[in-house]
Parts: sequence; C-alpha cells; structure tokens
Amino acid sequence: MPRRLEPKCKNCRREGEKLYLKGEKCDTAKCVFIKRSFRPGMHGPTSRIRHSSYGKQLREKQKAKESYGLQEKQFRNYFEKAKRGTGSTTEKMVQMLEQRLDNVIYRLGLGRSRGMARQIVSHGLITVNGRKVNIPSYQVKPGDIVKLSAKAAKAKLFNEEDAARLNKHQPPSWLLLEPKEMSGKVLNRPEGEDLKQNFDPTLIVEFYSR
Repeated sequence: MPRRLEPKCKNCRREGEKLYLKGEKCDTAKCVFIKRSFRPGMHGPTSRIRHSSYGKQLREKQKAKESYGLQEKQFRNYFEKAKRGTGSTTEKMVQMLEQRLDNVIYRLGLGRSRGMARQIVSHGLITVNGRKVNIPSYQVKPGDIVKLSAKAAKAKLFNEEDAARLNKHQPPSWLLLEPKEMSGKVLNRPEGEDLKQNFDPTLIVEFYSR
C-alpha cells in the first residue's frame, strides 16, 4: 500500500467529525479537530457547503474509506464482494470491513489506532490460531484466536501504561479480550448494533450503484 503522507487530522476536519485516526489522542486536548473544527483550506472558517445527493454519497464513502485507511480500489472491492453475496449488501460490506485483521486488533485494544494496528500486523507481530499472519486485510472467522506473537513481547510493544489501558478496554460484543494473554477470540460475526458506524453504508451502496 502506498504511504499516506497527508496529515490525518486534515481528514477529520474535511469530514466535519472525528474519525479517530490517531486513537486515544483524539479524545485529548491535543486533538487538532478540537482546535480547528472547520474545513481545511483558506476558506475553511467561513465556508458553507450544501452537498447534492451525489456529494452526500461521496462524503460518506470518503469518511468510511479514511476511517479504515483503505485505498479506493480496495474499498470498491469490498462493495463488489458484498454485492455478489447473499443478504443485505450494506450489512455484508460493513461485516467484511470489521472482520479485517487490522481492525480486529484495533477493536481489541491491541493497537491504539487502526494505523498502528495495521503496522503491528504488517511487521509479523500477530498470530491467528498459532500461525503468523502479516496481511492486514486477512478476514477473521468465528472461533479464530488472535494473539500478539513472542516477537512482539521481545520488542516490548506494550508498557505498564498500555497494560493498564488494556485491562479497562471494552471490545465489541462479537470479540472476547484476554488482557493478560494479550489475545482475543472472535466469537461470531458482527451484526446488529456492532454494525453501526460513523458513516451511512446505504449511501455508499447508492454511490457505487449509480
């Protein structure tokens, strides 16, 4: 994946809400969006944009794409796969996004942000059912056990502060976290409330179905 050099906080400002691209830092006073909640650019503070139907669909797509840190081709592929599957296209698409390995690491709290989680996976610091997996887009399945590898322990990836944070972390209902083991189990596929995100997948499906 090509490197994304644009400041992450710029994406939050463009979408008009926090996308939590920097994890817990987004909840602190250091968050750029708190200081400058207007759109980026010289006209940002005074701009008043009224989006057309197409514009609203585009913004929802961009918001979801930035939240998961995906390129356009990757994101479009999830829609195409969901469309070919059975059941609701919107639910299927969000399920596949949530079941990405890097997102699971983030949801379990083993990564402070999805970006950090992707880096942990890419560096070969994660095992799935005892086997090393270094593909961030790997789709986990119910029953899979995700764990930090011995290599991660040697790298001192977590300190005492991180361990305390992990003990308090509450993952979504479809995941089970074992803080002491630095691992988690996929109980089932995300559904219902777990599929609710900060974007509207219906508008994304409409955008790609034009």
